Amino acid sequence: MKVIISGGGTGGHIFPALSIANAIKGLRPEAEILFVGAEGRMEMQRVPAAGYTIVGLPVAGFDRQHLLRNVVVLWKLLRSRIKARRIVREFRPDVAVGVGGYASGPTLNVAQSMGIPTLLQEQNSYAGVTNKLLAKGASRICVAYEGMERFFPAEKIMLTGNPVRQALTACRLTRSEAVAKLGFDPVRPTVLIIGGSLGARSINESVMAALADIEQGGVQFVWQTGGYYFEDIKQRLSARGCPPNLKVTDFISHMDEAYRAADLVISRAGASSISELCLLGKASILVPSPNVAEDHQTHNAMALVGRDAAILVRDADAAATLIPTALAAAKDHALLRRLSANAKAMALADSAEVIAKEVIKLCETRAADSAARR
Repeated sequence: MKVIISGGGTGGHIFPALSIANAIKGLRPEAEILFVGAEGRMEMQRVPAAGYTIVGLPVAGFDRQHLLRNVVVLWKLLRSRIKARRIVREFRPDVAVGVGGYASGPTLNVAQSMGIPTLLQEQNSYAGVTNKLLAKGASRICVAYEGMERFFPAEKIMLTGNPVRQALTACRLTRSEAVAKLGFDPVRPTVLIIGGSLGARSINESVMAALADIEQGGVQFVWQTGGYYFEDIKQRLSARGCPPNLKVTDFISHMDEAYRAADLVISRAGASSISELCLLGKASILVPSPNVAEDHQTHNAMALVGRDAAILVRDADAAATLIPTALAAAKDHALLRRLSANAKAMALADSAEVIAKEVIKLCETRAADSAARR
């Protein structure tokens, strides 16, 4: 059994892809899995670190602001399609899985043209352009939100939820133990601030603008700045003085423990982040990034806000309202319980295994069809 998994670009695409791969290997240890990513993107490091082989395509996204630059993009797309065809012919997969991101377009398009079954995994509540283009030729489309019939053929859709990092559910610490491990007081409310794998400028600047409020607010904060912003923030905090109830780091290696400690999470509204918050039943304040295609993070956030499962703070309002909103919410125990329960009710468990079983089913169907033709 051979499977290609293609896509990446951000942790929001890579983590689900790796979770699906791990689930396939758990069910079929003999399966061969090849990842196809984009050269120079995050997946080219993360996938080998997880123990899988990956090949890169010279693909890039379209530049919507500088249209002339897309001449180079189109050339890269042509080269990527040629390379993807060679990869598919040499590896001879039984099925190809697309998780979104630049590389999944040419890879799955080539697979479909060669009669190979394809499965799409759409993480967001507003479908991406690549998956919408690939949907007609797909065998199965796994989605995380209801109502996706407005983007995809209804008969191909399966509501599976988004796979999350398996380690997040493995934490054995109690909330008090996790808070104490951070060096904080288990009695006081704890807020976790995360801006994605690279960080989020508006969230970081909102924290910097409200240091006095944080210091006097009676709430503890764990703040992941992201590696891109960490050195600048560290210097600014050194000059100003860091509040004792604010723990600052560029990267959190034990996210399971950080989530366990948190009474409230401030986060972007990427699909993977939202799936993690729902699975873990975390009250959250969502600050959708305005710098994403089709404003899909706002659509993601509103899916929770509409069910009273999260609080929305718009990016443009974050500097003025984010920290005051967090301080008030963290002390409102009834609000935290309600948001937590409603988020948990939206979770879809075992998503990676459910998707893996669909991949295996497509492989078996293809094998049966080949045997019948012989």
